Amino acid sequence: MNLIGTKWKPLVLFHLLEGGLRSGVLQKKIPGISNKMFTQTVRDLEKDGLISREVFPVVPPKVEYKLTARGRSLEAILKRLDKWGMEDASRS
Repeated sequence: MNLIGTKWKPLVLFHLLEGGLRSGVLQKKIPGISNKMFTQTVRDLEKDGLISREVFPVVPPKVEYKLTARGRSLEAILKRLDKWGMEDASRS
């Protein structure tokens, strides 16, 4: 839980299940996350080995995030959490 037990980490990981995403695209998929919190979250996930960050030498700079094998191992858990959230929301 220390690795993914924050508000934003599961959301970042869930969206990366689709494949690698550019920084701006990933951030837009997470409504309400500030720039500061997004940066902190992806840095933490990268430090913990759950995502990788690739910087492309182009102008303007392009950064892409992807799940690592360790991050991919959370796929079943993330999908189950998403399913539970959908079911719980429909009960309300």
